[in-house]
Amino acid sequence: MRKLLPLLSLVLVLASCSEYQKVLKNQEIKPKYEMAEKFYEEGDFKRANRLFDQIAPKYIGKAQGERVMFFYANTYYEIGQYNDAGYQFERFVKAYPKSEKVQQASFMSAKSYYHLSRKFSLDQTDTDKALLKLQNFINAYPDSEYLPDANVIAANLTQKKEKKSLEIAKQFTKLGEFYDLEYSISAIKALENFILDNPGTIYKEEALYYKTLAAYNLALNSHPQKKEERLNNAKEAYSKFIKTFPETEFAKKANNMAEKIDKELQNYSK
Repeated sequence: MRKLLPLLSLVLVLASCSEYQKVLKNQEIKPKYEMAEKFYEEGDFKRANRLFDQIAPKYIGKAQGERVMFFYANTYYEIGQYNDAGYQFERFVKAYPKSEKVQQASFMSAKSYYHLSRKFSLDQTDTDKALLKLQNFINAYPDSEYLPDANVIAANLTQKKEKKSLEIAKQFTKLGEFYDLEYSISAIKALENFILDNPGTIYKEEALYYKTLAAYNLALNSHPQKKEERLNNAKEAYSKFIKTFPETEFAKKANNMAEKIDKELQNYSK
């Protein structure tokens, strides 16, 4: 009996595949609809998607159209085709604005673009698109049950964009240490803008440290006529950094810079 069970399972699977292929090639809509729903309920979204893809245009304007279009969009999401999922959920929202599923579809559209967002070092076009979709959703449905998830996703995407901006500024800081002083000037400006544009950022400590480092590099490598002023600017940057983050992980490096700045400033007090 134990030997027969795997064989029986194989026979059932083959029969199911044969039936699926038969319905897939059939011109009748009803069998496709019934089988698509069956696969959808069973979690076989790939095969459900192929069937919904065939029948969805036939249900536009019909009673079951709303149900078919939502399932169709969601199958794309479940099989990881997020670009198609986002597009189909958008179509659903436009076609059925009074549907009880419209909030969910609107959220899922934004969430689909969230999955398309690339890591911070790459192009952030899809990140911007997802943030716009999420903001539109939050504005339209401030009391939605999906709002907590939407806020978490939006925060994640925002942090990714912040990380990209910070890394660009950090590169300027590193270049300023070894190359042209203009890089240090650009780094300071970029980091100041970063802090102003993102007051609640989780990267504020890092941004203030690199601003201090950029100001330090600029001061030490400056022409004598500008050095004293820039040393004082670096000291001010250090003081603000330590005051804001007294327990910073960068304390040792920052304190070493401060000692060097004070030592250099002694030359001017004399």
